[in-house]
Amino acid sequence: MAPDSEEPEEAAPALSLSLAGPERGVLAALRAAGPIPVEEGALPAATGLSLEAVRGALQRLRSKGLAVVEEEHREELQLTDRGTAARQNGLPERRLVRALADRAGPMEPKDLVAIGLVDEERSAALGILRRRGFLAPGVPFRLADAHPDPATPFPEEDALDRVAAGDGALDEAVVKELRRRGLLSVERRSEKRWQPSDEGRRAVLLDDAQLLGSVTPAMLRDGTWTSAEFRQYDVRATVPYVTGARPHRYSAWLREFEEILLGLGFEQSEGPLLETEFWNSDVLFMPQDHPARSIHDVLSVVGVSGRLPPTELLERVAAVHEGDPLPGETEPISPGWRAPYDRSVARRLVLRSQTTSVSARYLAAGPKPPFRMFSLDRNFRVEAVDATHHIDFTQCEGILGGAGTSLRDLVGMFQSLADAIGIRELRIRPSYFPFTEPSVEGYVKHPRLGWIEVFPGGMFRPEVLRPLRVEVPVAAWGIGVMRLAMVALGVSDIRDLFQDDLERLGGGSG
Repeated sequence: MAPDSEEPEEAAPALSLSLAGPERGVLAALRAAGPIPVEEGALPAATGLSLEAVRGALQRLRSKGLAVVEEEHREELQLTDRGTAARQNGLPERRLVRALADRAGPMEPKDLVAIGLVDEERSAALGILRRRGFLAPGVPFRLADAHPDPATPFPEEDALDRVAAGDGALDEAVVKELRRRGLLSVERRSEKRWQPSDEGRRAVLLDDAQLLGSVTPAMLRDGTWTSAEFRQYDVRATVPYVTGARPHRYSAWLREFEEILLGLGFEQSEGPLLETEFWNSDVLFMPQDHPARSIHDVLSVVGVSGRLPPTELLERVAAVHEGDPLPGETEPISPGWRAPYDRSVARRLVLRSQTTSVSARYLAAGPKPPFRMFSLDRNFRVEAVDATHHIDFTQCEGILGGAGTSLRDLVGMFQSLADAIGIRELRIRPSYFPFTEPSVEGYVKHPRLGWIEVFPGGMFRPEVLRPLRVEVPVAAWGIGVMRLAMVALGVSDIRDLFQDDLERLGGGSG
């Protein structure tokens, strides 16, 4: 117990403060609200200031220790334009089951067009109704003999109504499906609520609105600063952090992209820029007479040769190219390219034309599955430089390997990467590459250039994996990172990513 003679601790004396007009008005509004925090969006009406002026004043008050903030982040489901249309006009499965119920007989495929269903909607509606027991097997389409009541609301319809009404009690599986179909989206919101600090509540605000807050260049030129009256200088205010040089915006964006992949559990790998044709092409089951390996596409280095890989690996790759069984086996993997494998070609040096060579080197080292690897580095090709092509380009190579890995994992990774950098429009279509099967290409929407290819990939063929002694399926891609950066940074010409004009990059040395 404290001695009886001990005096209670006195509160710190209130400070007399000289504040600029916006700061004074915002602090007064916060104090007038009493102990209740005030939402940031409510302060413009209370102060007569714009939202931008209010935010600036709040940050200055916070830096002076006069205001505190509590911030809440939340995610809200929203109807997309397609979701709104589906709610108004009916989901595709609703329109189809309604048409079948109203029709006297079965429907032919051509009849689905007449009820307003486009290709994508037809496939979705037929699949959903079959899974739920509404449709009988086969074509023409008709309701099953023991089908559910067509008038019963679908879970998706109920979910769309709940989202429109702001009801958050939704089934997660239904929400996931609606998001996959593009009918719902997640909007991330941040809500800030402000109140005065203890010092901000006690402070005495001086009536000095007529005083000046800073010296202007004009006052320095004409000397009027000598007779002007200024507010007291607050030595406690936080000094703005000023830096010197900063990273080029494209370099900074590449580092952010690296962080995204590292955050998704990938390890980073590197390989040489000067590469042998064995690692750049041969090990990837690219025929030695492939047009892309000619001087029209690859930059060759003459007068010097590289080192061949270990003999065992070289012989396994040669056997695959020639359509022979691997050493120690009796059956070939495939017919190969029906041409002799030239080991002198394998030694030739080129400037690396694709970071897939890094994946080959990584797999040859025998990683233990499951594994995730990426390489983000430069490549070189003979290209006609234009808005979307450059002789020196950055590519992000990546592989996913493990039991059960499939093309679905690859497409899901493309979607995850697009979402992570803020790209919402993505299209996938089948494609062909010599070393993957099946293969796909992913396209994203550039605001000026339209749809551009950025996500090529596929499943490595057995002709690639088995010579490397890889026994699990491996999904691979070689992302056109520069084109992704063009979309993310709002650049319409790939050459602008190398821009060194300080005015266009933001001005000044910072």
